[in-house]
Amino acid sequence: MSSTSVQGLADSRIQRRVEHLMGMPISLALRGRHATTVAGDQAWQATINQLRQVDVIFSTYRSDSIINRLDRGELTIAECPAEVAEVLELGREAEEQSDGAFSIMLPTRDGHRRLSPSGVVKGWAAQRAAQFLAALDDTDFCLSAGGDIVCRTADPSRGTWRIGIEHPFDPNTLVAVVPIRTGAVATSGTAHRGAHLVDPRTGREPRGVASVTVIASSLTWADIDATAAYVHGRDAARWLQTRPIRSALVVWADGTTTRLLTDPLSN
Repeated sequence: MSSTSVQGLADSRIQRRVEHLMGMPISLALRGRHATTVAGDQAWQATINQLRQVDVIFSTYRSDSIINRLDRGELTIAECPAEVAEVLELGREAEEQSDGAFSIMLPTRDGHRRLSPSGVVKGWAAQRAAQFLAALDDTDFCLSAGGDIVCRTADPSRGTWRIGIEHPFDPNTLVAVVPIRTGAVATSGTAHRGAHLVDPRTGREPRGVASVTVIASSLTWADIDATAAYVHGRDAARWLQTRPIRSALVVWADGTTTRLLTDPLSN
């Protein structure tokens, strides 16, 4: 679970919506022309409907999901919806670009590997569903999928979105607040779900790092890169310097931080 939230936005012009699906809260902040219009409501509903469809296909918790049927050999890739091949290809690219620190094939306790593309799906699904919000004329949005955020500012005069990064050792405090106009923020760590991440190359828990936050143009890759960097452990900051991101924040296991700053406000 990510550790980010929208901060300091009590403006009455901002309209908020939230639903729970895919095992996490999906929340939206809208401001601008369609914050309170029927078109805004329709865009939100289209966003939620697409995420529901993603859950039917990719949920690893539903025995009848397409991805679990594929993993059991009941379906071939050709028999699956086109989105499956797209996600599997993203997983292949991510594994290659991360030197194996990211994988959609995860080791199990019995020594086998299972297909688990969740590390790709959340960011990819939110980025993809945000197309309905991006189509709203003169409207800003901030869409959060379990704390991983994609946002847009159509009118810069309305100011930046301010994204709070929770401290991994104390979720009630913030380690940073990131201003962002258009782009994505993803955090990988153990603050909310405990030690759930393993190095797919070894099956062991990463060492030396408490959380990694990545700011990038796309939530798909911000989420992937945050997870991969976390798995790289003590090499997280070094590896992130090789990635096409805007900026990043690494909180180490001893509580110290490393900031890789370029321009989080760039579009």
